[in-house]
Amino acid sequence: MEQNAKKTRKLILGVVSAKNSAKTGRLKVETTEKHSVYNKYIKRTKYIVFHDEKEEAQVGDKVQVVETRPLSRTKRHNLVKVVVKADIISVADEV
Repeated sequence: MEQNAKKTRKLILGVVSAKNSAKTGRLKVETTEKHSVYNKYIKRTKYIVFHDEKEEAQVGDKVQVVETRPLSRTKRHNLVKVVVKADIISVADEV
């Protein structure tokens, strides 16, 4: 048996829903699954707390995160890259 085989870590794609504290963000991941009895599709939402060392991600950005060792009580993921930046329109521009 190969003991040096490294497990691949899961890559997760989602939208940043909150950026409350420094170097920490919350990712909203939506999935759909089919109900086994009723054959209807159900939308499930999961929130993942991730570590953002360079503070690149902003609310609304589509980002990619990867699993890692536990960094705190809730953080288990690291930011890999920002896939799509969000278009943020300030309130002052509209007035």
